[in-house]
Amino acid sequence: MFHINEFKKISGVTVRTLRYYDKLNLLKPSSKTQGGHRLYSHTELKKLQQIQFLKNIGFQLSEIKNMLESEEWDWSKSLMKQLSYVMSEKERLSEIELSLRELINGIAVDGEEFRIKKIMSLYTRDSKRVLTDNQDEFNIENTEVLKRLPNMASSDPDSLEWIALIGQLKKYMHLGYRNSRVQNIIKRMNEKKDEDFNEEGAFLDKLWAIRMSPEKSEEYNLYPIDQEVLNFLEKAYEYYINME
Repeated sequence: MFHINEFKKISGVTVRTLRYYDKLNLLKPSSKTQGGHRLYSHTELKKLQQIQFLKNIGFQLSEIKNMLESEEWDWSKSLMKQLSYVMSEKERLSEIELSLRELINGIAVDGEEFRIKKIMSLYTRDSKRVLTDNQDEFNIENTEVLKRLPNMASSDPDSLEWIALIGQLKKYMHLGYRNSRVQNIIKRMNEKKDEDFNEEGAFLDKLWAIRMSPEKSEEYNLYPIDQEVLNFLEKAYEYYINME
């Protein structure tokens, strides 16, 4: 027999938890000492291991109590139900992860101007209305190009570099689009465009037309970049091309 303190060391479960399980009639001690201290046997240890396992895979204590007490419990049905719940939670957490990445990358683009208003606008967007859902408006051979576009919810190096470049451009807008620092950013953007989308000029022109339209950008669920920034980028790029 194990005293409750010994049982705690063997099982890794706190005395407080063991007392709580006792109160719930989930795990009763085998007996008690004359002084009222709980005593546990190997039988309780085995049951506690079952409880901890079922708890770790997501079952509630009330469910676990019924599962272990009933000889006619439908284990297959319970496990399938729990699997379905875990899968839905996995999908929900994945969506939260993407939202967090988008918000973090949004701060990289917008800096101190990234306020609660923009956070809410991103959160309330219909996540199903994305660019790839409208790919039938584009040539089918450009499907792979759509997948390579910068994604605000991504952690891939290409997307992060595009995000950083937009953030830098916005930071130095006050210098004017002819400024050498701004033009160096545009130069890198142009190089990266050639690296990532070589020979896709016509296709990118169509995408840029969508980006320059606030209505179209919202329709295609594009990250909301201030129109002032887009206009500045267009002027700076035209100046860069003319100076080459």
